[in-house]
Amino acid sequence: MHGLVIGLVAALGFAGAAHAEVVDAQANGFQVTNSVEVSAPADAVWKAMIEPSRWWASSHTFTGDAANMRLEARPGGCFCEVKGGGGGASTMRVSFVDPGKEIDIWGAIGPLSRLGATGGWTLVLTPEGPKTKVTWTYTVGGYEPGGLNKISAPVDHVMAEQLARLKAYVETGKAD
Repeated sequence: MHGLVIGLVAALGFAGAAHAEVVDAQANGFQVTNSVEVSAPADAVWKAMIEPSRWWASSHTFTGDAANMRLEARPGGCFCEVKGGGGGASTMRVSFVDPGKEIDIWGAIGPLSRLGATGGWTLVLTPEGPKTKVTWTYTVGGYEPGGLNKISAPVDHVMAEQLARLKAYVETGKAD
């Protein structure tokens, strides 16, 4: 967990290829939106997006290994980390799927899962000729001493980093 917080704070300096924006930030919640254009058709982006073990940053996991990341792209499916010996983290649940187009996930990513906060993460793919626009919106509400608005920018940067890694993975086969 300590590594997640350090990684979250360190991400403030991240300048990736994704467009990132804190849309709104209040003491009781915030919304961040990240988007990027990927040079690949939507079906290829979808296939990669639902395999976060291939592109998610290990530094932003509880287990320290992105190979443990899973996204079950079905209603009720888990966005989680599965670790041998029964360990891991189930941080989010899929609430809506339109294969190849959109997936909505409900819960709290990373350190947010240890706060009195939860949110909805909507991942949308929009075909644009031979390319695909990927837009992620994460809306978080709840309670954090001092206000959730204070962590909106770090969360936004972490989401932008993951989206840039997805883009790199789809376009080059490597997330780094």
